[in-house]
Amino acid sequence: MGDNLKKNMMGALAWSSINIVGTQFIQLIVGIILARILVPEDFGTIGVLFIFIGLSTVLIDGGFGQGLIRKQDTTEKDLSTIFYLNFLMSIALYTIMYFGAPFISIFFAIPELTTISRVLFLSVILFSFYFIQQVQLYKKHDYKSLAIINIVSIGFSGTLSAILALKGFGVWALVLQQIVFHLSKALLFPFFLRWKPIKAFTLKTIKELWSFSINLLGQITLNVIFNNIYIVIIGKFYPIQQVGYFTQANKYSETVNTATQSILFSGTFPVFAQIQDDQPRLLRVYRRLATSISLVTFPIVFFLIVTAYPLFITVFTDKWIFSVLFFQTLILANIFTPLYTININILNVRGESKQTLKLEIFKKTMIVLSIICCFSFGIEIMLIGLLISNFLAYGGSMVLLKKSINHYFRHQILDFSKILIIVVFIGFIVYLINYTQLGNHFILALQTGSFLILYLIALKLFFPENLTEAINGILNKLKSLVNT
Repeated sequence: MGDNLKKNMMGALAWSSINIVGTQFIQLIVGIILARILVPEDFGTIGVLFIFIGLSTVLIDGGFGQGLIRKQDTTEKDLSTIFYLNFLMSIALYTIMYFGAPFISIFFAIPELTTISRVLFLSVILFSFYFIQQVQLYKKHDYKSLAIINIVSIGFSGTLSAILALKGFGVWALVLQQIVFHLSKALLFPFFLRWKPIKAFTLKTIKELWSFSINLLGQITLNVIFNNIYIVIIGKFYPIQQVGYFTQANKYSETVNTATQSILFSGTFPVFAQIQDDQPRLLRVYRRLATSISLVTFPIVFFLIVTAYPLFITVFTDKWIFSVLFFQTLILANIFTPLYTININILNVRGESKQTLKLEIFKKTMIVLSIICCFSFGIEIMLIGLLISNFLAYGGSMVLLKKSINHYFRHQILDFSKILIIVVFIGFIVYLINYTQLGNHFILALQTGSFLILYLIALKLFFPENLTEAINGILNKLKSLVNT
């Protein structure tokens, strides 16, 4: 890996990590406070609306964001055209959802949803105001500014929501959290990027980006629908309390999943784009990154699975105990998602977004079939169907990757198999601590210490170079922070 490319990738991943870890940490603290104050019904009520927010955000983006990042000679006309297109789309979508709010309320049999949704959906318009500035910072690899904006916005909106929850605002504390988050970002971006659209709108820009963006739009739209499909089904056919349990389990399983995907997508897509035509180099970068990511994500996943029961009782109180099994199944279902994300990134930068769309259609088809087959057996069995679908999709991405950059299956499996075997073995040993007669606080502390010690020993024995590199990287980062 060339020095400049390695420096760019490490810098991108470092600030992306600070961004995501920082925001996730704040969200975690705020989420713990809110979970201890509010009831599952509050989270269920707002949870059923996230599919509409997600779809609107995707339609406003339209895949043009990644198209602009990928385009080598982006002009002010391009940026302004997409800005105006996004704004008009946000107004149209909000109008549709405003008048559709009563029907949403009827569908889920929750009368207060009409007012709640009309306020919450304002975040769609706010998103369109800062989207192009966000794209420009990604294109410039200015992850430091992005990190500051996101951390400040999530910190302010989270603190406000916690205060409102303490004052008895209930579900409205969650609604206003979303509004204030997007409003804060819209107000902060001009301080880091002084940009405003020019008076220009050209169909040529849309046509140039469309061939790439349409496939990406289809792929991301499918992701949003199927990321929320279980919430919609549970909200329609189960008590709203069950939606709350599932929403919280999904939220905290996605804390690992979303954080990893965001870091990888934002940090690696621009770097992969620079070497998309150098296949041998791309393969070397991929293999190194796949191993490094597995060394981080696999132990986190299995640690959370084996400690889930004492963790939820200790942190969120026993009113959330019914979320534990949902959480364990969901986080296991996404164990290969980081590797899947890298595969998709490589395929996309090599112009194979049509293939990734087909793969997403295959994945979603499997999810639909699993829901149909497992619906009558309950929520837990439906989630096992999700797990199987995700594993099959990752296998499909391995097939496409082999065709694209000639990365053989045996080598792809070797990149992570040793790590997986180690963490499964450690997880089994640590899980046995759950059968002791100690209190949940002591069990959680003992499991945490045991898992950490055993994993560090395993790294020292089987991955000494990776451990040394990680330690040196942390020390160098601390030195640079101290020097500045």
